[in-house]
Amino acid sequence: MANEAEFNSPVPGATPLRVGAVGLRVRDIEAMVAFYRDTIGLDVLVRDRTGASLGVGGTVLLVLEHQPTARIDDPRTAGLFHAAFLMPTRADLARFLRNLATRGPALTGVADHHVSEAVYLDDPEGNGVEVYADRPAAQWRRDGEAIRITTEPLDVNGLLASVNGETLYRDAPEGMRIGHVHLRVGDLDVAQRFYGEILGFDVTARMRGAVFLSSGRYHHHVAVNSWRSAGAPLRDPDRTGLSWLEFVADGECHAAIVRRLAAAEADPDHPSDPWGTRIRLTPV
Repeated sequence: MANEAEFNSPVPGATPLRVGAVGLRVRDIEAMVAFYRDTIGLDVLVRDRTGASLGVGGTVLLVLEHQPTARIDDPRTAGLFHAAFLMPTRADLARFLRNLATRGPALTGVADHHVSEAVYLDDPEGNGVEVYADRPAAQWRRDGEAIRITTEPLDVNGLLASVNGETLYRDAPEGMRIGHVHLRVGDLDVAQRFYGEILGFDVTARMRGAVFLSSGRYHHHVAVNSWRSAGAPLRDPDRTGLSWLEFVADGECHAAIVRRLAAAEADPDHPSDPWGTRIRLTPV
């Protein structure tokens, strides 16, 4: 059985470009805050009449924008497939799963992706949520720049057996971040041009109907699929679901993105992806 250290991978937060926070439009703000606070374990950092910001250790990971008259998101349109919360260690994931089994909402799936172990669920408005722990990068199988990403049965018993000592999951552990986002898009080639050629993520894996992209040789910071959304037009701003994505970029990386946006005749100060999802670029 792998030990705790073998499943502790800080790679995604140390890359030149990475995911910061995700913005969601929501109808039932109370139910959504309760889910991300009580099930995922995030702290409520800001709560006002416009919505709520939640995160860990003062770092904002999720912003809920209250839009009570919005129509519920349609999974056949472009938008969020899931936001993926990365646990610092495998034991953190095991504690989360044990807690979910006793008092949380139902799982929608579990998987061993070779590079990571993951559990899946939906929030109260149908937004997909992944909670996962990485295996160390040294164990990932690479073929040049390609990384092997699979979907195999998860060894749930082995995962749960990795918990030592305290088994309760009360709050999200310090260091939890959004490791990646998986998006529904209307066209894979168009998505790859935007998230790859313009934002600067590299393609790391492909499967039928999906492309995975990353910075700094992580397995993926962004995935895009057209499994149900092929041909989808611009997102409807009056629907719930994905509103914006924040990407955090090191100084030169940020400057290069701005130059590429300008060359593509996009607004570097207020960019959006081809389906109207706003992109927030934060330099560090």
